[in-house]
Amino acid sequence: MDLFQHSWTALRTAVARLADEDFARPSGCAGWLVRDLVCHLVIDAQDVLITLVTPAAGEPTHDAVTYWHVTDTPPAGDDPLDALTVRLAAAYEEPGLLKFHLDDVGSAAGRAAELADPGLRVRTQDMVLTAGDYLSAYVLEWTLHHLDLIACLPDAGRPPAESLARARGMLEEIAGAPFPASWADEDALRIGTGRRAPTDAERTELGDHPAARLPLVLG
Repeated sequence: MDLFQHSWTALRTAVARLADEDFARPSGCAGWLVRDLVCHLVIDAQDVLITLVTPAAGEPTHDAVTYWHVTDTPPAGDDPLDALTVRLAAAYEEPGLLKFHLDDVGSAAGRAAELADPGLRVRTQDMVLTAGDYLSAYVLEWTLHHLDLIACLPDAGRPPAESLARARGMLEEIAGAPFPASWADEDALRIGTGRRAPTDAERTELGDHPAARLPLVLG
């Protein structure tokens, strides 16, 4: 629960400190500008709010790791929600409005997470999780998108070290094997999710690791 707040606050702070011209730069999400990514974060924050007020009966069906659906097919850009996100981002016109909306909805999502009972069972996408596991899953979401945010913005604030380490650990659980110990957490997350291709040396280190055969595309 604490890492959710830590990673989410760091990401929102990094967005708040961007210059207006940064919103037109590419992000680490293929085909998305920074403004598109920030708009997606607004939608994510809305999802957090909705899920935390959608209680569920019965035993949990998923946890923070099994929450993630893994495919080997990177997004093609033709998903209706992705297309809507790009149109919504363009409609803001002024980056300041997008910053304001993220701060407004994002702060509310943060407060809702602070107030949530970790043992509360919630429902999302036909899954039942504890609120604690649901928010833990979002540590990986926030951390990956923080890396996406700064992909072409080297001077922007970076994800917290604790969030990077936890996100890496979760990705290794999803992959079913650890990444090479010599890799920095950022490299493990970027390579493991297909955000960048491994170098020849890194590919040799990977050996027969699952990520050497396909990127772990998370949905």
